[in-house]
Amino acid sequence: MKRNVAEAKIKNAVKPSTANLTAEQGEVIIRFSDVSFSWGANKPILDEVGFSIRERAKIALMGQNGAGKSTLFQLITGASQPEEGTINIQKGVAVGIARQVIPKEQLAYTVLQFFENAFDKKVYNIEPRIKDALEVVNLHASLDKKIGQFSGGQQARLLLAFAIIQNPDILLLDEPTNNLDKQGIQHLTKFLVDYKKTVMVISHDAKFLNAFTQGVLYLDSFNHKVEQYVGNYLHVVEEIKARIERERRENARLQKDIINRKEQMNFFAQKGGHMRDVARKMGEAIEELEEEVVETRQEDRTIRPFFIQTQDISDAIVTIKSVNVAQNHKVVAKKVSIILKKRNRLLIAGPNGIGKSTLLEALATGKSKEAKIAAGVKIGYYRQDFSGFDFDQTVYKTLSDANTESTDHEVRSVAAHFLLNEQALKHKVGSLSEGQKGLLSFARFVLQKPGLLILDEPTNHINFRHLPVIADALNKYEGAMILVSHMPEFVEQVKVDETLDLGAL
Repeated sequence: MKRNVAEAKIKNAVKPSTANLTAEQGEVIIRFSDVSFSWGANKPILDEVGFSIRERAKIALMGQNGAGKSTLFQLITGASQPEEGTINIQKGVAVGIARQVIPKEQLAYTVLQFFENAFDKKVYNIEPRIKDALEVVNLHASLDKKIGQFSGGQQARLLLAFAIIQNPDILLLDEPTNNLDKQGIQHLTKFLVDYKKTVMVISHDAKFLNAFTQGVLYLDSFNHKVEQYVGNYLHVVEEIKARIERERRENARLQKDIINRKEQMNFFAQKGGHMRDVARKMGEAIEELEEEVVETRQEDRTIRPFFIQTQDISDAIVTIKSVNVAQNHKVVAKKVSIILKKRNRLLIAGPNGIGKSTLLEALATGKSKEAKIAAGVKIGYYRQDFSGFDFDQTVYKTLSDANTESTDHEVRSVAAHFLLNEQALKHKVGSLSEGQKGLLSFARFVLQKPGLLILDEPTNHINFRHLPVIADALNKYEGAMILVSHMPEFVEQVKVDETLDLGAL
């Protein structure tokens, strides 16, 4: 029987003195003991998981898209309950969570109603507390403004403020940098560095995580265990890679030894007599060697290289003569002159709330009079909130509808490219993680073969290992492309031709 890597993680990866993720001192504030959880029979998340976190620790939660990181947060908040095992949260502590997205039903709330929803009972000094929380996230907002009127980046700040206003002892942040501009990320990073309480963060932004984390919990999507590491984020990533390589080398050595011994055992077994006793003893030795073989964890898989075909369009694909810009709480029309043809890539830049997503929406839906897409052009639109998907539709139906001429084999093959296996194809889109929805968007583009790509924060939620593959595919794309992204490293890889900075108009 093979030895599971989770059983050996403390020996192989973490020193015994660091078995509890800690800020060097403080009592244990979160303890998981043999916790198991699944979303139905076909979607296991945790299998007899155990770990503990001490007060004031700042922890990154790693794992592949769809591994169940957000589910682990739900277990900590009590929104979900373990099927087996126990979860102990230190008595009297408050838990605050900033989720990835604001629920659709809350988009009609005013700012005041949104923050009132953060408390179980009426808070009489709520307005000054809202003001203080918004100052922390560097956002100025009227209390009667509707949540749906804020940009994606501003909504990200509201989610952070929603958690902060509760003054939690345990702060859980789920992809907090999504949609945030550079200034917003810098502001959040400083806040977390200075924060004196326990923080757990899910993020695919390695640079952001490395600025403040002291340890990592790694949720393995294959064996459904949680491994513990101490150290900053980038150090832990390298440690994981080194450990996996050591295990592979040791396994190769053991497997070679086992094969040689089996050949000798078979030779002696055929001789008969005393040689059979020798063969029997060799068989027992081989069994002991096989038990030493470690079940090597499959490292986070990266999506395979892919290619997005395009329509054959010789004329202008996009013409933009004017754009609306939010300035001093007013919308102002600004004259521009932009024409996009095949292989042209335009970056739309500017701070949160200036109107980038609004421009993309108006362009894609044909609502803008001064920004037009040529007739007949197929549009591949990556919405940052994935609102273009029917969340009640299956993943398979969503992909097959992208191109009705695609065969069943083509749909399944493309899905596999983006780590959407046979089981995932049967799930409803709404049950996917945000990262898997992002991969689903790119899978649709491959089948759709659009003449224009409109990408609104396409790096959101996506595992950083996938980003070079996506950037390479976009560089090879022959159609026109409009991009909004607050990740400079990704923009540099995509190599845009022209930038429209709404903040400079």
